[in-house]
Parts: sequence; C-alpha cells; structure tokens
Amino acid sequence: MSRIDLSRQRCLNHAQREAVARCPECKRYFCRECVAEHDDRVLCASCLRKLLAPEEKEKYPLRFLLRAIQLTCSVVALWLFFYYLGEILLLFPTSFHEGTIWEKLEKS
Repeated sequence: MSRIDLSRQRCLNHAQREAVARCPECKRYFCRECVAEHDDRVLCASCLRKLLAPEEKEKYPLRFLLRAIQLTCSVVALWLFFYYLGEILLLFPTSFHEGTIWEKLEKS
C-alpha cells in the first residue's frame, strides 16, 4: 500500500478520523487512539486482546477454583468470628444486658 492509499482510509471505530495505521493481524485501518504498540508491532485493541488472552489463561488455569476456596474460607471465618462473639456476650451476666449493672455502679 502506498502512503496515498492510507491517507484516504478512515478509522474503523471513528469514521470521522483519518487512519494512521493498519493492523497487521486483521488488516483493518485505525486512528492513533485505536492502536497500541506491542513487541515492536502496532496492533488494534481487539487483536492485542486476542494475542494476550491465551497467556493469561495458561498462567492461572485453576483461578476459579482458588477464588471459590478463598470465598468459602472467608465466609467460614466471618461466621466463626460472629458465633464466638455471641458466645462471649452470652457469658456476661443478665444484669449487664438489662442495664441494671450500671444503676448499681451509680449508687455506690
């Protein structure tokens, strides 16, 4: 493609803007805001996403399982905290819960 052909092209995402680059993967034209440089290549956002997606999935194949275990542990920890907090509050005498202990303290 010659430079003249590129100047006549418009961005795929922004029809009012002039194209400045052609994505080597999908062969479409894009403006400056729609392209990014990766490994010394200028790619559009969708091709860049496709290029990087397999790497992320291979890094953490059990991510869903780990998140589920983390959530379960958090819920159990919170439940235990509030359960034992309630048990501790039940150890206080009834006069403390009724507020009569404070009346006794004021009289003394």
